[in-house]
Amino acid sequence: MGVSVDVAWKSLNKHHEELCGDKVEIVKRDDSDIIILADGMGSGVKANILATLTSKILGTMLYEGAGIEACVETVAKTLPICQVRKVAYATFSILQIFHSGEAYLVEYDNPDCVFIRDKKIVKYPYTVREVEGKKIHEYRFRVQKNDCFVLMSDGVIYAGAGEILNLQGWTWEAMAEYTLACTKKTLSASRLASMLSEACDDLYIQKPGDDTTVAVARVIERKVINIFTGPPKDKQNDDKLMHDFMQAEGKKVVSGGTSANIAARYLHKDVITRMDTANGGIPPMASIEGLDLVTEGVITLGRALKLLKQYLNDEFNAEFFDELDANNGASRLAKLIIEECTELNMFVGNAMNEAYQDPELTFEISMRQNLVGQLKDVAEKMGKKVRVEYYD
Repeated sequence: MGVSVDVAWKSLNKHHEELCGDKVEIVKRDDSDIIILADGMGSGVKANILATLTSKILGTMLYEGAGIEACVETVAKTLPICQVRKVAYATFSILQIFHSGEAYLVEYDNPDCVFIRDKKIVKYPYTVREVEGKKIHEYRFRVQKNDCFVLMSDGVIYAGAGEILNLQGWTWEAMAEYTLACTKKTLSASRLASMLSEACDDLYIQKPGDDTTVAVARVIERKVINIFTGPPKDKQNDDKLMHDFMQAEGKKVVSGGTSANIAARYLHKDVITRMDTANGGIPPMASIEGLDLVTEGVITLGRALKLLKQYLNDEFNAEFFDELDANNGASRLAKLIIEECTELNMFVGNAMNEAYQDPELTFEISMRQNLVGQLKDVAEKMGKKVRVEYYD
């Protein structure tokens, strides 16, 4: 069973604090994906340092294959002791999902993970181990496609305490039921994280009383997106590029007018411009039988890249997803990469020869090369596997 993991998280800083005391770290190994959520003691700078150190230490050691005992011992001995509470470091949750389908969850004093399978909340049995005087909950199980996990800091279940709700705040049970309801609307990790975070913010009346973080991990199938943009330097290589592009596994996207004409000629199909998809200054999309998406070039790539950077910088909310759902080339492309992609392959023409000469094309090609480089960088930071092949 080969599985992939879609991960997204959202954090709210405690009211009046510039830094968040929670930290999420994603570690990708050859055999697994590891999600770590650390909650530093207190708030502000001190909590941020504690959470960052905890997540980095755990992430580095787990990446190298260290056991949980060694990880906890190292964290306990490395981080300072709180002079008031006489307790070291931070609380944490660690979820490791192996590509084989095996999974391992470790929790130390964070709220329990919400686990949803087949539209139901599932509770797995755990074992308790004591490491360095700390009681650790350990879970081992196998995952299935569409399994959904939500890790959280305790700011989530304290949301609304003393304000909208009673002194107890948002209980784990209520939060889990709300999560289940949200999964019936969407299975996207990013949308679910946004919905849960906004619910917490509303319960806090936009003044969080504690750092509040949700990290969503969803088990998905491997999904490949292929993008062809820009003509090769040598026109004789048009067919080679198109052959490689069409033979590749996954969805097919062509970006750019010249590229669309090359694709249409190779496929012996017509380019049909869809004028009703031009909006917000973004040129219209087109359709070519046999391809999943056909867009204009540099303007569309630039706008899609802007959306991807917003997502990468944790700047996504309900308004962001409204734009992501818009019927234009930039939104469609960004949505594919964010929600329907685990691997991105780009087939890029290096330049042009006289057959493609146009007064403005030299500038366009320079812009395209720059955008391809940025797109590769952003997609990799989002956790996608990226391969770029250039054609002279």
